[in-house]
Amino acid sequence: MAGLVAALLGLLLPLVAFTTPAHAAPTGFRVVNGRLLEASGNDFVMRGVNHAHTWYADRIDSLAHIKAKGANTVRVVLSNGDRWTRNDASDVANVVAQCKQNRLICVLEVHDTTGYGEQSGATTLSRAADYWISVRSALAGQEDYVIVNIGNEPYGNTNYTNWTADTKAAIQKLRGAGFDHTLMVDAPNWGQDWAFTMRDNAASVFAADPDANTVFSIHMYGVFDTAAEISDYLSRFVAAKLPIVVGEFGHDHSDGNPDEDTILAVAQQLRLGYLGWSWSGNGGGVEYLDMVTNFDPNRLTSWGERLFNGANGIAATSEEAAVYGSASGGDTTAPTAPTAPTASSVTASSVALSWGAATDAVGVTGYDVVRISGGTESVATTTTGTTATVTGLAANTSYTFAVYARDAAGNRSQRSATVTVTTSSGGTTGACAVGYRVTGEWPGGFQGEVTVRNTGGSAVNGWTLRWTFPAGQRITAMWGGTPAQSGAEVTVTSAAYTAAIPASGSVTLGFTGTRSGSNPSPTVFSLNGAECSVA
Repeated sequence: MAGLVAALLGLLLPLVAFTTPAHAAPTGFRVVNGRLLEASGNDFVMRGVNHAHTWYADRIDSLAHIKAKGANTVRVVLSNGDRWTRNDASDVANVVAQCKQNRLICVLEVHDTTGYGEQSGATTLSRAADYWISVRSALAGQEDYVIVNIGNEPYGNTNYTNWTADTKAAIQKLRGAGFDHTLMVDAPNWGQDWAFTMRDNAASVFAADPDANTVFSIHMYGVFDTAAEISDYLSRFVAAKLPIVVGEFGHDHSDGNPDEDTILAVAQQLRLGYLGWSWSGNGGGVEYLDMVTNFDPNRLTSWGERLFNGANGIAATSEEAAVYGSASGGDTTAPTAPTAPTASSVTASSVALSWGAATDAVGVTGYDVVRISGGTESVATTTTGTTATVTGLAANTSYTFAVYARDAAGNRSQRSATVTVTTSSGGTTGACAVGYRVTGEWPGGFQGEVTVRNTGGSAVNGWTLRWTFPAGQRITAMWGGTPAQSGAEVTVTSAAYTAAIPASGSVTLGFTGTRSGSNPSPTVFSLNGAECSVA
């Protein structure tokens, strides 16, 4: 998202016309005369949203929900590990598979570059390029489906004139490493380009790409609060035949009130892509930018309603990528139904499911595991394999599950037979006590402390602590342990320096987290599978 920016500076200057350099034949998406085309030659206009995958890796089912709202594209937040937990090649490959399974074009971006030069800890475009090279195995051959957005909002409002040279160098580093994908580059000034650095240097940056296959991305928040500013900025790129998309925008922001109606209208008039910010999970006082509440696709916010269902919105203007129609060869035959799932490893909050594979003339691309309650069903998780673990369940509760198969053309099978399981009661009381307290709060976030006490007569050497957040809280950083979170369920493994808890001793963990409203404390904790008393 855009940070605070200065007022617009100076008069608008014309873009420089360019001559298309000689370049390699494209293998997927490509830019021709300022338009983004698919390999088939189909003109592709992005209509989609941003999804904060790196902070909500367990919410991969959001891609199916975003597709169901009509989007043809999703921009996925990733991290190279400099500021947040690194998304490795395996995770990136899974994201791409999920995009393809849901017939979405994947725009992948590194978020660690946000506000470089002004934001503490932000990293360089060169570092971002190194990350893409390190996960190239997950991207090679996906040029029809994936666009690589090198780095989110590189440069804040300090030293931003270096954007031009740094962007050229990052593009050339990726091309030198064998990347044939369409590349996307964000503007400086927290993405909003109020100083027009990207606008006035876009032609030379495009010319520096030996493949002539770069798209420019402007983020529209408070700087773009009038129709004139929006129309002028986008029209100049179109007139110069330079490809431009609105890679982020919102209906409101801390730096001003963007004119979202004009953004949508002008993008539709000029046939330019747009990607709204963001599906869900915003914190830090900008929770109003959530399109759905707590990742629930059935709880559209006013912003989500506007973007998906309003004038010039996604539902009315989105067209699915032609690659998904052509790849299937007109396939309209659904896969066979998977066999009934079987359950194992049933705990108080999770169950492992497995099933026999479906068959399909073209190929099964994934499975939807659904939870059935009465006459309704909801997607519990999605996977490309024939096993899945469903988490976030309540103790001592009966659940019924079934599975659907999907193929590359988007055809869905008949539902499998069901399996019903009852979660356990939560385990036996162990020789442990846990104290949990909130040490500080702010809008959208908080800091917490967890004290784990060994009440037994022998030392604990290595431990795993589990609890379930009651109100959608999420951990963003922790010291004293390594957290993993799936839905509301948190699992913390000991750090080297906290692994040993002597008899009658204790260790203390600290963490920061996000919250969407109230912040009640968890009430049940388990240590190494045994329920602890709450101190």
